[in-house]
Amino acid sequence: MKELNSIIIAFAALQDNPESVFLATIVNVKGSTYRQPGARMLMSSTGNMVGTISGGCLENDVFEHTRVSMPDGKSIVVTYDTNADEDIIWGFGLGCNGVVDVLIECLNPDDPLNPLIFIQQCFNNQQCGIIATVFGVEGEVNVQVGARLILNADNNVNTNIPESALNQVLIKDAQEALKNQCSSFHKYQFGSGEVNVFMEFIQPPFNLLIFGAGRDSVPVAEFAKALGWQVTIFDCRAMEATKGRFMMANEVILTRREILYKQISMNENSIAVVMTHNYFDDLEILKLLIPSNLIYVGCLGSKQRTQRLLTDLQKECGEYPPAQLQKLYAPIGLDIGANTPEAIALSIIAEIQAILTQRNGGFLKDRNQPIHQITQVQEIFIEK
Repeated sequence: MKELNSIIIAFAALQDNPESVFLATIVNVKGSTYRQPGARMLMSSTGNMVGTISGGCLENDVFEHTRVSMPDGKSIVVTYDTNADEDIIWGFGLGCNGVVDVLIECLNPDDPLNPLIFIQQCFNNQQCGIIATVFGVEGEVNVQVGARLILNADNNVNTNIPESALNQVLIKDAQEALKNQCSSFHKYQFGSGEVNVFMEFIQPPFNLLIFGAGRDSVPVAEFAKALGWQVTIFDCRAMEATKGRFMMANEVILTRREILYKQISMNENSIAVVMTHNYFDDLEILKLLIPSNLIYVGCLGSKQRTQRLLTDLQKECGEYPPAQLQKLYAPIGLDIGANTPEAIALSIIAEIQAILTQRNGGFLKDRNQPIHQITQVQEIFIEK
């Protein structure tokens, strides 16, 4: 997320320069690869690069394609097969045993289908969206590589794909992808050929609400910002010095527990960590957070303290449904033997990341399934 933010910022800065700007995006992978579909790299014609699409092996070669393979400015897809013996000959030395398809396109800042502009809109509006990008065309089909359809959270559609039959099925699949909040690959077959599409789910940055402004909250905020999340600090002691301590935060709210309910703003991208070190503050905060629609609420403290909090809460508020209590993680964090503020912050952020990606936080060496989620290729025949 942080990398994508850096790319968007760099693109905005380059719009004032006369040089051409290119975007490389991984649109398909097979086997083991370092980066996954959706990874991007921004390049200027003078060689400035922001972002990565590999461990540093492919970037220079991709840049060379912008110089020698795109004289007409049309989008191209370059395939890197790291299974092939030629990998050693060409000197990439990727060693990932996979295949990577990279879409390279010349960006137009005035193009309404510019993916970076759409992603920035999703981020600014805190809304999800879908980018459906054509990365493969075989046979006689009136569609070009790099053509796309975008769908925002309000179901507004924009497309430059001339095939009306393809647009109709793309809209349906994009709406389904938006509902399921997942990316996927699709193969659309015509009588005269086929079209491969990467259906990319765009997720705005998560907003981490940190309740508590002690020194142990600082590394939690720093780790979250390193991941590109938004961070809001709530200081129930209302100390002005807190603003200086949390310069990295997007917002610092000085408050008291009695008025906190007036100042909290939560949406589907919000997650919360409670670490005030004040029992009565935690009690009031959890009253607001447990019944909310947050998918994660973490609370610092021992099991005994947590049980006491729940007992007092349920005496005052009644029994909570199991689904509401299931999102409460207390004691907070993964079991990594953390003792210092930095290690504890690491365990907290790692636990949140695991919850957001629906993983259990175990050792990868014990995982029997692929490390990365493999999306199924859907094949659909379209009659014209």
